[in-house]
Amino acid sequence: MQSFDKSADSKTEIESYHACIVKRDGTYQQKDEHLQAEHTLDVYIDGQLSMRMVCSPSHLVELVSGRLLTEGVVADASDIEFVYLCEYGTVARVLLKKKIALEHTNVDTVPSCCTGNKIFAAIEQLGRTYQPVTPRIWQPSWIFSVADTFAADTPMHKKTFGAHSCYLVKDDRILYVCEDLSRHNAFDKVVGCAMRDGVNIKECFIYTSGRVPIDMASKAIRAGIPLLMSKAVPTDLTVELAKRYQLTLLCAAHPDSFTVYNDPLHIIEH
Repeated sequence: MQSFDKSADSKTEIESYHACIVKRDGTYQQKDEHLQAEHTLDVYIDGQLSMRMVCSPSHLVELVSGRLLTEGVVADASDIEFVYLCEYGTVARVLLKKKIALEHTNVDTVPSCCTGNKIFAAIEQLGRTYQPVTPRIWQPSWIFSVADTFAADTPMHKKTFGAHSCYLVKDDRILYVCEDLSRHNAFDKVVGCAMRDGVNIKECFIYTSGRVPIDMASKAIRAGIPLLMSKAVPTDLTVELAKRYQLTLLCAAHPDSFTVYNDPLHIIEH
């Protein structure tokens, strides 16, 4: 996969705005607040406008490539000929090595933070059957180490309190950290970083700051990621999907404890 990023970080991730805090006792406080920049990216796949994403303006090539993988449009980085990002960071053009049918003629905006994120390709027509992921050995000490790092906070969240973050982890090492308005985007960005650098994500784990609805677990399964962990909690359908596809699911991961929802290798005896 080749990438051509002409944007040169054309937009900052954090903007400062003057605001007034009104307190219950009737007093006021003038303050400069740091706010996350909200960015829109149009993605063309093989010349057709396929999705419009609302995101933070960083790691945009990685966001696009990661999204294509986690939504099942491609099987791996080798399916992508190139990703081109324009100088303003507002348009990405993707050329795939194998043509796919895009069924949507009306392009909606993929929201920055919600379940039900959409990719505008008929995934059920891509001819792929998703197999259960291959579970990998993990150690509780690795989970606590990541939770400790997360508790120390990440740069954008520390300034704005409005960012989701995601870590890509291999054993006890954090390989990539990405932040975004959306937990889905942060997930796709770390996956895209691995694709860019040729890292085998089937040997890696994901830690996300957000809750884990079924679409987040589906992303991990499509990408072949064997373990998904979160600071937050899953839904009932997420747990059912994890059991069906052998996805190790560890949630409510904090420095002092975490909850095991699915453990196909029975690392934790209980």
